[in-house]
Amino acid sequence: MTYSLNGVYDLLKRLGYGVDIGPLHQPACRSGQAGCIQKKFVQQVEAILPQGGQLSQVDIWFQDEMRIGQRGTQTRLWARRGIRPRVVRQQQSESAYIFGAVCPRSDAAVGLVLPFANTQTMALHLEAVSQSVLPGRHAGLILDQAGWHTTPKLPQFANVSLLSLPAGSPELNPAEQVWQQLRDCSLANRCYDRYEDIVDACCKAWNKFTEIPNAIRSPCSRDRANLAPIHGMS
Repeated sequence: MTYSLNGVYDLLKRLGYGVDIGPLHQPACRSGQAGCIQKKFVQQVEAILPQGGQLSQVDIWFQDEMRIGQRGTQTRLWARRGIRPRVVRQQQSESAYIFGAVCPRSDAAVGLVLPFANTQTMALHLEAVSQSVLPGRHAGLILDQAGWHTTPKLPQFANVSLLSLPAGSPELNPAEQVWQQLRDCSLANRCYDRYEDIVDACCKAWNKFTEIPNAIRSPCSRDRANLAPIHGMS
């Protein structure tokens, strides 16, 4: 028996299959050692703590940036069958960047909308994160290896330590989930007349999303970011 392509899709649906992307396989765990990635992560966090810092005081934060501009993102739209909706795409090049840092454990978020992504704007974001860390706590800030994240010109803050992700691994940064939510719900299929309109839209989208209870904790929680089980902390 032969099937057409559509017939195969229909058969798979009837058998309970759907289009999805499974969890990433971690080569480091092929040996079968339980919790190997988690243990390595704990060691990395311990290595970046300032002298005298305690792991029990650390909250894991994830940081990233997203560019929003006049040449924006297009997403799928609901439409009647047989109709293909049209989306206007601008050709101008004004843009802004949302700098975001999220802490799943405390459901906290710190965002800034800035005109560039460089050392100076990253310094402003680090300062904002530092000011948001609760007294007696320390932020382990996980971020990618963009040049403005790794430069020694960045200011240092006593309550924030930076830990770089492996190169080319955006799937390891839960902040990407926040960007996807913002695009899908607020910032896709949009046109902006001026830079100020972009900034206004970014601020509204960020505030609207982060004000929802568990908006950060739900999509961004990762087992590796919970340091308590390894050390028996509550």
